[in-house]
Amino acid sequence: MKIFGFAGYSGSGKTTLIEKLIPIFVDAGLTVSIIKHAHHDFDVDQPGKDSFRHRQAGAREVLISSDKRWALMHELRAENEPPVSEHVKRLSPCDFVFIEGYKNMPVPKLEIHRGATPLLYPADPNIVAVAGFEKLETDLPQFDLNDTQRIALFIMQYPKWNLP
Repeated sequence: MKIFGFAGYSGSGKTTLIEKLIPIFVDAGLTVSIIKHAHHDFDVDQPGKDSFRHRQAGAREVLISSDKRWALMHELRAENEPPVSEHVKRLSPCDFVFIEGYKNMPVPKLEIHRGATPLLYPADPNIVAVAGFEKLETDLPQFDLNDTQRIALFIMQYPKWNLP
C-alpha cells in the first residue's frame, strides 16, 4: 500500500482536496483508504443506540454490521493513541492510503497552504509538494489547489514510498 499524507492547518482544504482526488483514483481502477486524525473528542455513534449504550457500559470494542457496511469502534479508555502504523495494519489491502492530519508522519506529504498561515514545508522534509493559490519561493513542485488531475497524477507517479 502506498501511503501519502496531506498536511495543512485547519480550514486549509485538506478534506475537500481528498474528497476530489478519491474519484480520480477510483476512475483509474485504484482503491483508496483514508486515515484521518481528529484533534478532539469525536463520536461516530449516536446516544441512545444499542452500540452507544454498549460502549458506555464499558465494552472495549463494538462492531456494527449490516448488509451495507460494518464499523468497528474501539475505546482506548486509559490507553495511549496507537501510532498510525498500527492503524494502517488494520486496513484491508488497497492501492493508496491517504493520511490526513498527522503533520509529523514520516511519509511523503502534500502541503495544502492558504493565506497567511505559516508554511510547514521548510521544517518538514517529508513535504514533497505544495498546493495552494499563490506562487511560493521553493524548489518543491507546486500545484493550483483546484488542479486535482495534476495533483492526482503527481501522487500516482511519486517515485519514493515510505511506510510509517
